[in-house]
Amino acid sequence: MTDLAKKRILLGVTGGIAAYKAAELARLMVQHAIDAQVVMTQAARRFITPVTLQALSGKPVFTDLYDHRIDNGMAHIEFTRGVSAAVIAPASADFIAKLAHGVADDLLSTLCLARACPLLVAPAMNRHMWENPATRRNISQLKRDGVTLLGPASGEQACGEEGMGRMLEPDILLAEIAAFFQPKLLLGRRVTVTAGPTFEAIDAVRGITNRSSGKMGYAVARAALETGAEVTLISGPSCLAPPPAAKLIKVVSASEMLNAVNDAIADTDIFISVAAVADYYVLNPSEQKIKKDAHILTLELAPNPDVIANVVNRPNPPFCVGFAAESENLFEFAEMKRHRKKLPLLAANLIQDAVDGDESELTLFDDDGVHPLPRVPKITLARQLIQHTAALYHRGGGSTEDTPA
Repeated sequence: MTDLAKKRILLGVTGGIAAYKAAELARLMVQHAIDAQVVMTQAARRFITPVTLQALSGKPVFTDLYDHRIDNGMAHIEFTRGVSAAVIAPASADFIAKLAHGVADDLLSTLCLARACPLLVAPAMNRHMWENPATRRNISQLKRDGVTLLGPASGEQACGEEGMGRMLEPDILLAEIAAFFQPKLLLGRRVTVTAGPTFEAIDAVRGITNRSSGKMGYAVARAALETGAEVTLISGPSCLAPPPAAKLIKVVSASEMLNAVNDAIADTDIFISVAAVADYYVLNPSEQKIKKDAHILTLELAPNPDVIANVVNRPNPPFCVGFAAESENLFEFAEMKRHRKKLPLLAANLIQDAVDGDESELTLFDDDGVHPLPRVPKITLARQLIQHTAALYHRGGGSTEDTPA
């Protein structure tokens, strides 16, 4: 989350049980070198104290429109000048109504009205309040006014009911705030990403697969969303939670992945093939579990379809980005693969540096040469990859001509 370092953010906290999450959000902001200034409503003080948020943010907390600590007496003006954004988390139904109708009757609502910065709002309320026509009208008005909504999520609520209205968890909120600040390089473009492994059945319980957590592919999908793209994520078996705004298509085998890609590709501007697709499948898998005995088990394998080659060789293909994981001779093998598959861009790394971890490094290969990206968190790598992809895409980078390798 290094993208947020040194940013100044005003964190507004309103009254609701989700106010306790604001403490963790403030802690995370400071942990990521964000200069966070907390402003609370009087209702918020019923749920969490200013002392708690002051200790976590490292700065005085303000609640009074006429606070004597502000020399010119204009806290509602001072607090949003020079800040990167104002984030209201949680934003109660009452406070959302104030924002929608321009009510300014306390410090937080007044500074929102007088702000000179973007406003991000994380709703938190009971599901019936969220679904109420009045709240729906207020939310629609905020969107028309250019306010960014962060959530809410669906799940169990403090009242014991379940449904839409939960405030996003602090770590997800921080990720959404980081996404807000990413340049919208692919606004309105349609991106399809494949991720994770595929699984080819041997019998009812066993199979052939590749080692892949899906972390890089999911990070690429998230990074594409951050740039304003509409994203379809086609994922093999993975335990990861997909980015909420992505259209998720779950598959198991390589043939299922190919079918899903073929269905999506006609409406795709950029195709990024991150998935570790199994190279072979079992010709005659058993529908029942094969019983273990002392004999050698012989399997007959056949090659799986090449998903990215299938896309590249279509008439008028989208801009294609491939991935290569090698165990040796990275530069030689990656460049050979890029030319063989006629790819304008290929991202490659060594298997031993990439699998399962939260950090990795990549080397990008294109017609301009080789572009090494140092070891950083995968989401940072994904953002760098998407920025490079967007530059080539807008430049009109086409496929590499087939070159003998």
